[in-house]
Amino acid sequence: MTYVIAEPCINTKDTACVDACPVDCIHPKKDDPKYATEPLLYIDPVECIDCGACVPVCPVSAIFALDDLPEKWNEFTAKNAAYFGR
Repeated sequence: MTYVIAEPCINTKDTACVDACPVDCIHPKKDDPKYATEPLLYIDPVECIDCGACVPVCPVSAIFALDDLPEKWNEFTAKNAAYFGR
């Protein structure tokens, strides 16, 4: 199982989750040119180690375990994977 960043992150892009991630699987970072143009941050489903460190630091509660993702945001699973070409 992996984690997914969903709709509440749109236009928020707080990077506390980036700093909390021990395996660097949340992008784009603030120093990445894509940060300005992407509407939200994404979690790489292959690199994510399912540690959950990102969840409690998200100020808008946008990060969900895949099994807990609200059905209304199911499309964000594919959006997170697509960002990484997966």
